[in-house]
Amino acid sequence: MRCPVLWPAPVQRDRLVEVRDNLLVRIAEVEREGWLGKVEGLQVSVAGAQEKLAQLD
Repeated sequence: MRCPVLWPAPVQRDRLVEVRDNLLVRIAEVEREGWLGKVEGLQVSVAGAQEKLAQLD
C-alpha cells in the first residue's frame, strides 16, 4: 500500500519560508551551543521544508 503524497497549498508558501528560516536560525544556535546531536534532526526538517517549497515553485 502506498502512502498518499501531501502537496502543500500555495497559500502556505510564506509560512513554509518562515519555518525554514527559523530552522536555519535554530541550527546556528545549537551549533554555537555545542548541541550537535540536535543538528541532524533539524537538518532533516529543513530539507523537508525546502522540498515542499520546491514543489510549490
